[in-house]
Amino acid sequence: MARFDKKVAIVTGAASGIGKEIARSFAAEGAHVAIADLNRSAAEKAVAELESARSSAVAIEMDVADEAQVQRGVDQVAKKFGHIDILVSNAGIQIVKPVHELPFADWKRLLAIHLDGAFLTTRACLKYMYTQKSGSIVYIGSVHSKEASRLKAPYVTAKHGLLGLARVVAKEGAEYNVRANVVCPGYVRTPLVEKQIPEQARTLGITEEQVIKDVMLKDTVDSVFTTTGDVAQAVLYFAGFPTSALTGQSLVVSHGWCME
Repeated sequence: MARFDKKVAIVTGAASGIGKEIARSFAAEGAHVAIADLNRSAAEKAVAELESARSSAVAIEMDVADEAQVQRGVDQVAKKFGHIDILVSNAGIQIVKPVHELPFADWKRLLAIHLDGAFLTTRACLKYMYTQKSGSIVYIGSVHSKEASRLKAPYVTAKHGLLGLARVVAKEGAEYNVRANVVCPGYVRTPLVEKQIPEQARTLGITEEQVIKDVMLKDTVDSVFTTTGDVAQAVLYFAGFPTSALTGQSLVVSHGWCME
């Protein structure tokens, strides 16, 4: 029997990048997967790819910062599959600007997606997890949940905040056998990171090659980007752990950039 046979996993921001690889990995291990994403057509394309591999999946259009849309999407998944076992809160954006030039609207938008989105999807899923007395929530944090970098004030703030949310959910969910964890990747070469390379080059006045070598990979042990597969395996490890021994904990996946 596959590790997640007949389990139901909702993955936000799952139409591309890290989220898509997490969804694919769960499906490969037997789970029913909900691809929740702001981009419905991309979500449907990701579902088609999974279904071509004989996996069970559904596309959910979801703006994670929209309370009504989140609740509707989670209810839709529960109605289709009968239960919800796993939530992976992955949806996110990046804005690169120094604090003194950062528009308040950008600050609020980033925190709404990362923190409001994590809260809203968590709250919606807990209703089902508490009823069935089981569940796992995994938040996709970052090395920036532990460290800080220039130009990323709202992102660093949001990723630090996910640690606090996970720890509270771990304590409150314990009596219902619901666990919460955070996976903290280093730089993964997704479209989100690709976009940052020229942005940081312009802001810092250096070349794109220098951004990669001297900023993004400077403190790794091997000058290698973390892969989507690395992150997905860490998520599956937490989601599939058989007891509450690790609840409330975080795991850094960064090729040695950040060590605890």
